[in-house]
Amino acid sequence: QVKVVESGGGLVQAGGAPRLSCTTFVLVFDDYHMGWFRQITGKDRAWVSGINYSGSSTRYIDSVKGRFTIPRDNAKNTVTIKMNNLKPEDTAMYYCAASEMSGYNEDVYVPTAGNEYNYWGQGTQVTVSS
Repeated sequence: QVKVVESGGGLVQAGGAPRLSCTTFVLVFDDYHMGWFRQITGKDRAWVSGINYSGSSTRYIDSVKGRFTIPRDNAKNTVTIKMNNLKPEDTAMYYCAASEMSGYNEDVYVPTAGNEYNYWGQGTQVTVSS
């Protein structure tokens, strides 16, 4: 059974640089694009960042560009989101998700819609104090 597990998070001061990790238990990890979503209280869950199956392509929402990076290690079945210069508006529940490759332009395509992702973690809370 496929399982996605996030770790990290917690209470962080503004300007901090925490790291969230995501480990997946899948048959072939590098058959999946990976993404991070977040849900701010009172709002819908929204895509934040994603990386394609090989790590050759990444995408970010504008508000985190230059502050977040999303490396993956296919040998360890993990993807990480490294956050820098956190702001109070980054406070959210963060979710990791896996999207099985569909054969569409895989070397550059990074899925951004929630319904493109097949497996989800339970989420980990990041709270940024000002």
